[in-house]
Amino acid sequence: MDLWFSEFHTPNVKLSIKVNRQLYSEQSEFQRIDVFESEEFGRFLTLDGYMMLTERDEFIYHEMIVHVPMAVNPNIKKVLIIGAGDGGAVRELVRYKTVEAVDVAEIDEQVVEVCRRYLPQTACGFDDGRVNLHFQDGLKFVRRCENEYDLIIVDSTDPFGPGEGLFTKEFYGNCYKALTKDGIMVNQCESPFYPEDKLSMQRAHKRIVESFPISKVYQAHIPTYPSGHWLFGFASKTLHPIKNYDGSAWEKLGIKTRYYNPELHTGAFALPNYVEELLENVEGIV
Repeated sequence: MDLWFSEFHTPNVKLSIKVNRQLYSEQSEFQRIDVFESEEFGRFLTLDGYMMLTERDEFIYHEMIVHVPMAVNPNIKKVLIIGAGDGGAVRELVRYKTVEAVDVAEIDEQVVEVCRRYLPQTACGFDDGRVNLHFQDGLKFVRRCENEYDLIIVDSTDPFGPGEGLFTKEFYGNCYKALTKDGIMVNQCESPFYPEDKLSMQRAHKRIVESFPISKVYQAHIPTYPSGHWLFGFASKTLHPIKNYDGSAWEKLGIKTRYYNPELHTGAFALPNYVEELLENVEGIV
């Protein structure tokens, strides 16, 4: 009998992947954690039945959430990652010799343990001496921080369950306070394509715009995420992601990537018209 993992993207659309075997399944204190192995996408992680990453396409998400801000501000030294229990963002960050400390606030220690065991491709960065793991609610963690981080990466799950509080105006305001004068915050913004995802994206964008003087959205193509069209938010106190970007300086660092490059950096901020209209039309969204 064939085993398939299926995730509904809408009541009428679902992604299905044929599974060779299930490697792990357990309910943690916060969520159900599953790891599967497939022919097409390799091993993949799901939380509460929602796709988090696959071995085949995780590099796209993690390169875009890390290298975009790192290339805009080459002086980033101290970073806070909220979420990111899979370790992919950490792996990309510790490739920068200029980064001195990475704090990871992940609510579910079991996710980190599972990824260390079953997804070492992404979790390998946790062993770097600059990385400090804090197993606590990121919303509470960032409240007590002020003028401390050069970069905050909000690598959260979707805006419900354990990740729900990471999409609020209070949270983004606390991130602003926790950043240094040239600080940058990046976050995953969901997809603009399906109605429910679109509304979540608009809510997040509205709250970030209300909290930061510079707020831009950029995109990437991630095959296993709903619609394959995914958005990220770039918010800063002073730095613009294009005007303050020097692609040639980033290239000189010699960091080898599979998706990100300087031309793509600039192009990722050129959004389709329908997305621009959604971002502009956030009045009245609560």
